[in-house]
Amino acid sequence: MRQVIESCFEDAIGAGGIDRASFDAVLARSAPSLERLKDEVGAAARPHFSLPFRDDDLEGVRALAGHLGRNASDVVFCGTGGSSLGGQALAQVAGRFACAQSLQSVPRLHFADNLDAEGFAALTRLIATATPYFVIISKSGTTAETLAQTLAILGAFRARGLEGEIAERVCVLTEAGPGSGNGLRALAARFGLAALDHLPDLGGRFSVFSNVGMLPALLAGLDPDEVRAGAAQVLRALQGAHVPGDCAPAVGAALQVALWAHRGAATSVLFAYGDRLERLARWHVQLWAESLGKEGRGTTPIAALGPVDQHSQLQLFLDGPRDKVFTVLMAPQAGQGPLLDGDLAREAGAPYLADKRIGDLVAAMQEATAATLAASGRPVRTLRLDSIGAESAGQVMMHFMLETMFAADLFGVDPFGQPAVEAGKALARGNLAAL
Repeated sequence: MRQVIESCFEDAIGAGGIDRASFDAVLARSAPSLERLKDEVGAAARPHFSLPFRDDDLEGVRALAGHLGRNASDVVFCGTGGSSLGGQALAQVAGRFACAQSLQSVPRLHFADNLDAEGFAALTRLIATATPYFVIISKSGTTAETLAQTLAILGAFRARGLEGEIAERVCVLTEAGPGSGNGLRALAARFGLAALDHLPDLGGRFSVFSNVGMLPALLAGLDPDEVRAGAAQVLRALQGAHVPGDCAPAVGAALQVALWAHRGAATSVLFAYGDRLERLARWHVQLWAESLGKEGRGTTPIAALGPVDQHSQLQLFLDGPRDKVFTVLMAPQAGQGPLLDGDLAREAGAPYLADKRIGDLVAAMQEATAATLAASGRPVRTLRLDSIGAESAGQVMMHFMLETMFAADLFGVDPFGQPAVEAGKALARGNLAAL
């Protein structure tokens, strides 16, 4: 992966860019963060830093994935936020979820991440028409949406006289420990469900390299070792950095914070090109927003997908308020996809499409979007992946995790936890009890 930031500076794009002295000053403030993170990686102090170097913790996940691949028509992942988005992103990178390539894939993968009455009812009806397996993910085991899904699943089996099959077709992924108030664990014990352990000190939005993300990756056909190897490459580069300027995530974070502080760039747009990167952009939105939006600080992340959002959001990006910084996430596209008939293209009045491939047009468009944003005086960096696959997914996801941590230090907030959300959860429980 290669990061290019030259089109974020005022000497390249004009007044919308940051001056190099201001950027350098913000970047220099990251020096203590760099040393602390290097120490944490070396000491394996946090699981999201130790997991990329492990290969001894996935035996149970591999066995379950193999069983499901042989026996399930559908696998339904129930969870929300960080319990789901990382797995979705990896499954989509593999082309096995929300992509045209997934239409004939078995087992079919479903991610019930949003609590919706009609949508979830449709998923429970699979119990009568197919052989689904339900994987229920909640770190705490107390998430209201996920508990509601669990109760609906158990009720659907019972209503069809299939209570004896529940233990064979449902498992949970949650923290261990009796007496912890973990409702999901209690239900697992009641029905004899298989239970995979969620690491207790690993927040959901940082959990993609754990079994939370590796089980969907395996079912989608990605090698967890390759995903983790990509993440480990980024961590090794961090450890080898002597100053923040040597560390790509530190540079990316300083760029975002400098543009926020000195140019009012309160919105951060990730413009990803290709269907297989759409959920990765959505995963990034949660990571950035929930980690940094605290104490009146942080910037607002927006996910955009190219080329389709060239026909919806790009007009605003180019000609609207100058309050945004852009990241264009690119991967090789040229030479891929169907060949376009030259005679028909010329007959249609589009000779520029003659004898080209679909990927050639996408490649031209992603380059044009980055160049047009810069020409319009909008700060834009590019992140170029060598491919869309397991290793590159691990690289970009670890890059964004580290970038978020560096940015949190620069904003002066704790990237772990989401205290403001808890009040809304408590109010929702009260409203439900009053019905």
